[in-house]
Amino acid sequence: MAPIFEYFVVCGLGPEIRTLDGNKGYHGVGVLYLPSLLDQYPPENHTLYPPPPPQLPTCVLPAGVEIFSTGFDVNDPSSSPRSYPIVLTEGDGSKIYVSCIAFRDPVSEDIAEAYRIPPNSFADKCICLVSRSPSFTVIRNTLEELFALCFSSDGSSKPLWDVIAHLVSNVPLPTPGRDRVLFAIENCLLSVDPPPKNGLPHVDISFQPLVQCLDVDNLIELFTAVLLERRILLRSNKYSLLTIVSEAICHLIYPFRWQHVYIPSLFFSGVDYIDAPTPYMMGLHSGVDTSYLVMDGVVVVDLEYNRISTSEEIPPIPEPEFSSLRMDILKLLHPKVVGIDQIKTSPAASSEQWSIPCNQPWGEEQDLQLRLIFLRFFASILGGYRNFIEDSAAQAFNNQAFLKKRSRSTHQPPDAMVSQFLDTHGFLDFLERAGSLEESDSNLLDKLQDAIGRGQNPMSILPSSSTEPEIVTISDPNGGVSRSGAKYIYDRFPSNIRTEEQEEKRKQILAAASGAFEYIKNAPSSPSVQVGKEALSPMERAAERERMVLDIKVKLQGLWLRLLKLGATDDPLSSFEYGTILALIESDAEGIGGSGFVECISEHIHTGWQCQLTDEQFIAVKELLKTAIILATSRNDMSTVRDALEVSAEMYRKDNNNVPDFVQRHLMSLSIWEELRFWEGFFDYLMERSSDKSANYAAQVTSQLILVASHMAGLGISDTDAWYMIETISEKNNIGYKQLIQLRGFLTHIQQLRVGYWGVSSVKAPSISSMGLSSPRPKDGTDENQQPAEASVVGRSWVQSMFSRDSSRVNSFARVRKWTSDGASDSSAAGQKKLQTNVRVLRGHNGAVTALHCVTRREVWDLVGDREDAGFFISGSTDCMVKIWDPSIRGSELRATLEGHKRTVRAISSDRGKVVSGSDDQTVIVWDKQTTQLLEELKGHEAQVSCVRMLSGERVLTAAHDGTVKMWDVRTDTCVATVGRCSSAVLCMEYDDSTGILAAAGRDAVANVWDIRAGKQMHKLSGHTKWIRSVRMVGDTLITGSDDWTARVWSVSRGTCDAVLACHAGPILCVEYSAADRGIITGSTDGLLRFWEHDEGGVKCLRNDTIHSASILSINAGEHWLGVGAADNSMSLFNRPQDRLGGVASSGSKLPGWQLYRTPQKMVAMVRCVASDLERKRICSGGRNGVLRLWEATINI
Repeated sequence: MAPIFEYFVVCGLGPEIRTLDGNKGYHGVGVLYLPSLLDQYPPENHTLYPPPPPQLPTCVLPAGVEIFSTGFDVNDPSSSPRSYPIVLTEGDGSKIYVSCIAFRDPVSEDIAEAYRIPPNSFADKCICLVSRSPSFTVIRNTLEELFALCFSSDGSSKPLWDVIAHLVSNVPLPTPGRDRVLFAIENCLLSVDPPPKNGLPHVDISFQPLVQCLDVDNLIELFTAVLLERRILLRSNKYSLLTIVSEAICHLIYPFRWQHVYIPSLFFSGVDYIDAPTPYMMGLHSGVDTSYLVMDGVVVVDLEYNRISTSEEIPPIPEPEFSSLRMDILKLLHPKVVGIDQIKTSPAASSEQWSIPCNQPWGEEQDLQLRLIFLRFFASILGGYRNFIEDSAAQAFNNQAFLKKRSRSTHQPPDAMVSQFLDTHGFLDFLERAGSLEESDSNLLDKLQDAIGRGQNPMSILPSSSTEPEIVTISDPNGGVSRSGAKYIYDRFPSNIRTEEQEEKRKQILAAASGAFEYIKNAPSSPSVQVGKEALSPMERAAERERMVLDIKVKLQGLWLRLLKLGATDDPLSSFEYGTILALIESDAEGIGGSGFVECISEHIHTGWQCQLTDEQFIAVKELLKTAIILATSRNDMSTVRDALEVSAEMYRKDNNNVPDFVQRHLMSLSIWEELRFWEGFFDYLMERSSDKSANYAAQVTSQLILVASHMAGLGISDTDAWYMIETISEKNNIGYKQLIQLRGFLTHIQQLRVGYWGVSSVKAPSISSMGLSSPRPKDGTDENQQPAEASVVGRSWVQSMFSRDSSRVNSFARVRKWTSDGASDSSAAGQKKLQTNVRVLRGHNGAVTALHCVTRREVWDLVGDREDAGFFISGSTDCMVKIWDPSIRGSELRATLEGHKRTVRAISSDRGKVVSGSDDQTVIVWDKQTTQLLEELKGHEAQVSCVRMLSGERVLTAAHDGTVKMWDVRTDTCVATVGRCSSAVLCMEYDDSTGILAAAGRDAVANVWDIRAGKQMHKLSGHTKWIRSVRMVGDTLITGSDDWTARVWSVSRGTCDAVLACHAGPILCVEYSAADRGIITGSTDGLLRFWEHDEGGVKCLRNDTIHSASILSINAGEHWLGVGAADNSMSLFNRPQDRLGGVASSGSKLPGWQLYRTPQKMVAMVRCVASDLERKRICSGGRNGVLRLWEATINI
């Protein structure tokens, strides 16, 4: 028989001390340190047992190890030993059950001496019994007896570790339904009862804590959330309660199983896992602060206060099942109250299908009844489910037919809860298991449905326990009194005997620690934190990096799968999944995020994914891959570049609608292909891989250079540049002139093939298409740079050979092992002036900055410059706070913090005396700017608020995702009118207070224009095919930017489209109008900033700037200055020279009047929003890390 105890483990303060932040050494009392595995049985070199889980020390001491000046004190309850269970989940889904006792134990003398820890100090220590059986009671009782034996004043008859060895090696797991095992620890007799052979799964916990912590309604809500596989976070100040409640709720969903992340007791340092996008069930100590986390969609269950909160609605259990379930639970919990009106001889009492125990203390009978109540719920709500399994082999279930049948039987529309439940992993897993013979024989759900159908007692489905179990006694042949008759008494928990190798390693670690301490003591100028980090050994650094890589890859895997599941109405580019993946790619200096994302897609393709993406998903994936390639290029990470290109090729072959655009527009535009160092390294790799080692050297070089030349041509390198690089490589390898002539001729031939495949427009030329398209014409939405409909066979063969995984071919973008160390240097534009710049980092938010507003002079009517608040920046964040910043006060920029929102702040505006903000909590709050008091909370929207605008006359204009635009009167705290309605979410709006004209647009791809003063809608401007993300209205001109990669210019009075601007290669996120020259500026996710000018033939694109490598988020134009902010963490400032001010560029002008001034080095964060103060030449950006970056350019014209 298998042993019931798999391991005995001791965790605590090891010889290598490190804080939770990773700093080595002792840093005083009150600091938390990482726990280590100190001792174990069986020993680590035992070959018959797998090693304990590596995360075990961190999980059994989730708060870390704290050092104390005193040990156990009867007057200090916090110093008492604590006993609690934890459950770990392995990669295959199997569970490990651990019973823990944490207590204060003296710090070892050698550790205290090496780290200069004060003598007689104590530290947290935890002893654990690890088992594969959910026998919580016997594991806990055994551990407590061992703990009592260790510190007993009478002592033990044999060494403690001998007792432990006997228990772990000899106590077996009973045979289900047959054996009861008896064993002893000193004079205490313990037993292991047999688990049931058939019937409900074995559970050795009480369900009473669950029903005591949550009332019936909250219990049902938690049950529903678990059933629908939501993200669930349990909170309590007791570790035992977290584990018991987690296990109890998992047993209540039987016959279904929780299929996702399961961490009943989350260690404190892993609190960031709560923001994971995939379903999970976690328990977290209530003392851990989570206020800085986003927590969107997380179901937070407070077990101490009987409270459940979530930002996403949980669909209720439908009738009649809800009322039946609720009544059955109430009967079990409060039988006297429920049956107070019933008489003892009631006919209903005699017809009850099963008896509910009354007036009895809670015990195993009540646990069983509670489990059967929930099983009967499943039998009811899934009645007849087997009739809808269409393919018994594949277990295909007809959801729609089942829902229609249920709707007819209940006379109600299809239930949202049941519909969502049928799509869960738990239900699919149940169908798979129900199809096997082994599972079908023990399927209690089917048996209960049959019993109810026949009118039988549901208790009949459970096996009878009439037979007495056989007693198996485990005796210790060496038990009793020791040979010498001595007793073993301990003043601390003893250490197991170490091997010579373990002892030597321990001495080396402590010697190194002692030496580091002496070094710190003699070199006070070197901070201890730095010394500690430098002292990391190569193996330690490798282990830390491996853990970090695994953590990032797991997060990317979940984010990627969730990105693909976004609905048709969801916007991938503004989703949490896209933003988090982008942040992981951009913020990781070692490239783990980029390479991990590419690897994630590659693995998904190889598992059978057909690369079918919606247009919006393709845009998001394209941007992520492009960012990964660009950053990998900057790091010389050729492996990631190669893998990203191969993934692109795989997607190309599977989805010809989208990916050719990515190959043509974006891969060809990357600067890496124009760098000689790339092709030199690639050539060296090809030479290393060359299979024909016996060939003539010159012929071998020539054949590999021909392959290099073909890739150069295919990637759009001009003939001149390609020949220069080929010639340079040839000269370094000393090939003859005949081979050079051959290469030159071949390159010309390949160039012709490339033109035939890609089309002439794909050559890297200074401009692609200079004119916007007049409207309306049939070709409005076309793109002259589009790939021809029919591609040559040679061209497709080139793409396939370039990315082929066939081992018989040379992998064109395999790892290049030799790179030159010189990096590309940025060159300044001609005529660019040197600036005196000042960049300040403003910290205060605990979450991503999601809204940013600059207080302009016009807003506060600052006619003579006497308003100090002109130039203030106001920010909003996922931490639900609004902060006011005064850039004029260096070092103390934070002016005020406004608290009142319950969810993420999305929009901000202001006037002379007030600040207004809109949030995901569907409210609009008005604040007093001077006193920072909350004046009004405007409620009326039914979805998150996306836009706010403070107007004259104490009015506020708001727009939300419910499709409405509302006008509010702040003085009366009322909604004056709903001035506009759209068919979908409003993402942007513009309002001209002088004329009363309102324009709003969003997900319905229609720009709506209303005359508020006349109370009517003027136009519905149709033409865009996808979401409209930005609008700008100046006079009679309205400009819109859309996800369909175009911007449109409309006439407000006529309601007509005057021009379509279609040169971008991605969604247009922002548009701006420059009144100085009647120019239009557009910014897109392709990183391009395009300048357009009105011409006789329409609107002409004069120039495009490629200074940014990521999405343009904000464009703000003034009379003399133009501010731009992008998601690549940079901001740009443009200036119009004096000789052009007030004039309009002539039609023959090749360049607009704006001259560029670049910003300093980027910050390490993904920028979410940007605001500009052009009057003071300041630009401020808000990052995902909660940091604001204020750039101030002091320029004298």
